[in-house]
Amino acid sequence: MSLPIVLIPGLIASPRFYEPVLAALWRYGPVMVANHTQDDSMAAIAKRILAAAPPHFALAGHSMGGYLAFEIMRQAGERVGKLALLDTTARLDTPEQSERRRTQIAIAEKGRFDTIPGLQYPLLVHPSRLSDAALRNTMQQMADDNGPQAFIRQQTAIMNRIDSRESLAAIHCPTLVVVGDSDAITPPDRAAEIAAGIRGSTLVTIPECGHMCVLEQPEAVTEALVEWLSA
Repeated sequence: MSLPIVLIPGLIASPRFYEPVLAALWRYGPVMVANHTQDDSMAAIAKRILAAAPPHFALAGHSMGGYLAFEIMRQAGERVGKLALLDTTARLDTPEQSERRRTQIAIAEKGRFDTIPGLQYPLLVHPSRLSDAALRNTMQQMADDNGPQAFIRQQTAIMNRIDSRESLAAIHCPTLVVVGDSDAITPPDRAAEIAAGIRGSTLVTIPECGHMCVLEQPEAVTEALVEWLSA
């Protein structure tokens, strides 16, 4: 049975993030890319996504989208038939990560939001992609799609999210966990922790890949998502 598919981008990302996989996913059901830019708390963003989503759907979230997926599972897990968690973590930020978020909010508030994608880029991609001008440009375009105020709201929501580790055992739908082998933001051990906490889940590690798996290794991610939807 086909399911509508709801995709949630990560921080500063827009629907462009999922463009490489859309054609393949479309064969399994209508696809919706959720708007995660309007609210400054995970609970409110998740509530807004649920209000726009079909009654029953497959859900995939990348990074911040994974944090939102955990919140959606808490609010309305019975509506989610399948779950995919891409380059994300169930844990809260480290103090260093929170400080980096506060610094970036300050940069955005000072009118220098356009510099943030360049600051983030080296942490987000595999070292082999550091000189990839096309990928860097896509990151800048996604930031422009959202704008500084959405970025500030998203960072605020991320910093105030709850720890999702305790709720992993309550997830019972077929679950895929994907991580880049060189993800420096939410590294493979965080993905392994999620997979260990969700009974029956499948863990896929993408070679030569950083945090932005769909953009960096679209063929490998598409293969994993198609297998998840086909099962």
